[in-house]
Amino acid sequence: MKNEGVADRVIRVVIGAILLSLVFIGPQTAWGWIGLVPLITGLIGFCPLYKLLGFNTCPINKQ
Repeated sequence: MKNEGVADRVIRVVIGAILLSLVFIGPQTAWGWIGLVPLITGLIGFCPLYKLLGFNTCPINKQ
């Protein structure tokens, strides 16, 4: 089941990739690993926090 729309997923993947790049380039800080969360949720299309809060940006699964 997906609960993220296309725009939401694209934004998550872009932000996740930018944050993850901080591990390898830029300040090379471990905080960049936080980028895995939006990257993975954007790739699979499901956000557990959205489920918990009752949000749904996916137009197909709107109820």
